[in-house]
Amino acid sequence: MEKKKKDVIEEIETSDRVARFFKSLVPYVVIIFVVAIIRTFFVTPVRVNGSSMDPYLKDGEILILNKTDRSYDRFDIIVTKVNGTSLIKRVIGLPGENIEYKDCKLYINNVEQKDFVEECITEDFSLEELYDYVVLPENYYFVMGDNRKGSSDSRDIRIGLIEKSQIEGTVAIRITPFKRFGLLK
Repeated sequence: MEKKKKDVIEEIETSDRVARFFKSLVPYVVIIFVVAIIRTFFVTPVRVNGSSMDPYLKDGEILILNKTDRSYDRFDIIVTKVNGTSLIKRVIGLPGENIEYKDCKLYINNVEQKDFVEECITEDFSLEELYDYVVLPENYYFVMGDNRKGSSDSRDIRIGLIEKSQIEGTVAIRITPFKRFGLLK
């Protein structure tokens, strides 16, 4: 009888230990779940790959992608998915606009605009020459890298115009390197 009592007590203690162990895991599971939700739907880190955004963004820098931002303005830095590859580019032209670069000057709807890139490194082009469009179609954006001589962007037919649904979000914060940490313009 004493042995049976001891076995029952051991069984209860073992089940209590197992229950306490699983109970101690609950906060970690909740944290992992919350982090997964945040990364999937709100923000996630992205790494600059290549030199197409030089000198403003450097290869290897880590930025925070805001996935909730769905309104894009001229000169916003976006992450877009093209042919399965994520690209970081700057929005130049918005839906319904005519884009032209002539004599190192950006023209939107035939009005000269101050470009984010001030150096004379952008070759002349027009939206009409590239795509036979007078204005950008609805829900399409014209994007370019800041390193205009070394960037595959909307001027390249392989990249093309970027449909709004291809845009993953905007980047506004640089995380690394820490000496360059901060908000992006």
